[in-house]
Amino acid sequence: MDTSVLAEGFVSPGPGDFEYSPLFGEGTFFTKPMLIIVLGTLLVAVFFYLAARRATRVPGKLQFAGESAYGFVRNSIALDSIGKEGMRYVPYLATLFFFIAVLNVAGIVPVLQFPATSRIAIPLFLAVISCIIFNSIGIKRQGFVGYFKAMMFPPGIPWPVYILLAPIEFFSTVIVRPVTLCLRLTFNMFAGHLVLLLFILGGEYLLRDYGGPVGVVAGSVSLLGSIVLTFFEGFVQLLQAYVFTLLSALYIGGALLDEH
Repeated sequence: MDTSVLAEGFVSPGPGDFEYSPLFGEGTFFTKPMLIIVLGTLLVAVFFYLAARRATRVPGKLQFAGESAYGFVRNSIALDSIGKEGMRYVPYLATLFFFIAVLNVAGIVPVLQFPATSRIAIPLFLAVISCIIFNSIGIKRQGFVGYFKAMMFPPGIPWPVYILLAPIEFFSTVIVRPVTLCLRLTFNMFAGHLVLLLFILGGEYLLRDYGGPVGVVAGSVSLLGSIVLTFFEGFVQLLQAYVFTLLSALYIGGALLDEH
C-alpha cells in the first residue's frame, strides 16, 4: 500500500478534537472540560481538607503529604519570589498551583484524557484573577495615582522618553502580563495534547488499517513513542503550573515594592 492511501485514510487530529458535545445531550451545557474542572476543584479541596482536618504534632501520611505540598509552594515560590511578605499570599498561590496542576494532568489520566487548561477561557480567568490581585496590592500600597505613576514614570529618565515609555509600561503591566500568562499555559497544553493524539491515533491507524511490515513497525514505534511522550507531557504539565504560579508570585512581589 502506498503513502497516498495513508494520507486519504488517516485524518490528523486538530482543533476539532478540543470541542466536546454536552454530556447529557442537546439542550444541556455540561461538557467534559466542565466535568474535569469540577472534579479538579473537588480533588484539591477534599485533599487539603482531609490533610488538615485532624492535624497533629506527629503528622500521619496524609497530613505529611498535605504539609509537604503546601510547604513546596510556600518555600519555593512565595518566600523565594516575594520574601516574608509573601506568607499572606501562600493560600492563593497554593490553590492556584494545585488547581492548574490537576487540570493539566487530567490530560494524561485514563478516561479523562483532556487538559482542561487547553481551553483558553480557564487560563484567561485565572490570569485575570492574578492581574487583579497584584494591581490591587500595588494600588493599596502606593495609592492609585502613586502606583500608576511609579509604573509609568520611573525616575531618572529624560522626560521626552516618557512619551513612549509611559504607555508601553502601562500596556505591559495591565494587558501583556495576563495575556502572556494565559497564552503560555493554553498553547503548551494545546500543543502537548495534540502531539499525543497524533502519536496514539497515528500508531493505531498504522497497526490496524495500514498493515504490512511497514505499518506494524511504524505503528509500534509511534505507540511506544506515545508512552515516552506521556511521561514528558506529565513533566511539562507540572512545570507549566509552576511557571504560572511563579510568575503570579513575581508580579505580586513587584507590586509590593515602593517603586517599579
